[in-house]
Amino acid sequence: MADRANKIVQLARSQDRLTTLDYATKIFDDFIEFHGDRNFRDDGAILGGIASLTGRPVTIVGIQKGKSLQDNLDRNFGQPHPEGYRKALRLMKQAEKFGRPIITFINTAGAFPGSGAEERGQGEAIARNLLEMSDLKVPIIAIINGEGGSGGALALAVADSVWMLENAMYSILSPEGFATILWKDSSRAPEAAELLKITSKDLLKNGVIDKIISEENTIDILKAALITELDTLSKLTTDELVEARYQRFRKY
Repeated sequence: MADRANKIVQLARSQDRLTTLDYATKIFDDFIEFHGDRNFRDDGAILGGIASLTGRPVTIVGIQKGKSLQDNLDRNFGQPHPEGYRKALRLMKQAEKFGRPIITFINTAGAFPGSGAEERGQGEAIARNLLEMSDLKVPIIAIINGEGGSGGALALAVADSVWMLENAMYSILSPEGFATILWKDSSRAPEAAELLKITSKDLLKNGVIDKIISEENTIDILKAALITELDTLSKLTTDELVEARYQRFRKY
């Protein structure tokens, strides 16, 4: 069992996985990227903008990992700073203003833990996203397409529907961190991965996520699922949408 969970961890962390930018350009039409948090700087670890899905305007926000060393350095290995989360929130509030559904893509080991990020309010930025997303008056769909690590992932995952790719992972902390805390031995990470129940099948069974997306023909499957889900969510009133989102997370 530990081998199964550890294999998922390795697949989730693979550099060959599709990125937010890949999904934004392969599933949607006319993607336009926006930049900056209007306060400090533009964080390359968060990618966001507007696009259309079969003619429906949408806002896309996601965590972007690189595919080369230089790209990863530019993207901070997919670990956002507080200004990244503030950029994400800026775009989500803009989406609410114009009535656009929000689709997020999540693939991160976690928020950047450096001293500068902490000095600029990393914890506050994440907490603000959780608070604001819980009350946004437009549909939100969150897709964990790789590694969903800790609060850094949750900051984009307060959604009406949360999906995972079948070989993705979603966890309160990394298996290595869990093993270090529990046993003082990071080499026991494969064992920790099994105990954490971080795979898509485990999380669907426990009601944490709502759907598993196959990793065969992923683009076509995901596009069709998004169209269907947005059609369903768009039929709800604003009050029904926000209340259902609230109740979804309250049941945890």
